[in-house]
Amino acid sequence: MAKRIELLLLKNIEHLGIVGDVVRVKMGHARNYLLPHGFAEKPTQRRIDSLEAERSEALSDLASLREARVELIGRMEEVQLTMTRSCNDQGVLYGSVTQRDICDALQTNGFDVGPRSCRLAAAIRRIGEYTVPIQFDSDLRTEINLVVEPDQPLEEREEMEFDNEGNLIFKEPKKKVPVEENATEQDAPPATDDAAPADDAVEDAPAAE
Repeated sequence: MAKRIELLLLKNIEHLGIVGDVVRVKMGHARNYLLPHGFAEKPTQRRIDSLEAERSEALSDLASLREARVELIGRMEEVQLTMTRSCNDQGVLYGSVTQRDICDALQTNGFDVGPRSCRLAAAIRRIGEYTVPIQFDSDLRTEINLVVEPDQPLEEREEMEFDNEGNLIFKEPKKKVPVEENATEQDAPPATDDAAPADDAVEDAPAAE
């Protein structure tokens, strides 16, 4: 089990705490990130008391931010975002639609959503309709509808299916049994030697004296 160390945060650290919080973190995280950047230090009561004013301000900012996010979640309940992308005639994109693309489009339309709040499982690689989760906190979550459209009409193809990577799955056509409409005598089964022709059934008898 990784060793942990107790530190006093000097700055607000997302998903960890705010200034003035005393937190327990892994030694590696403390040594490689928090301590060298001056984001934390070993806690003392004197230092904790000196950060009380900054902590109160941070708590007020968090309350305001949460209120704004609750309002934003309410406005996004029925949002449908449409993007137009170049693709081949099978609907596979030349490129992909990423979390950054979605967040940029949302911000352009007045929705302040950062890349970390867009919980897209994987980049989108073909046209279609998608449901994209948007989550700020564990209890602040919604979903938007995303439609990725082609920049030009696609060739119509029957029974097109794609795998999870957006690649077309080719299906082998069903084999048809050939049927010959004009059968000839050569197609008939060959005659057997079991039955001799009628003219040869009786041999000529010898003449009577």
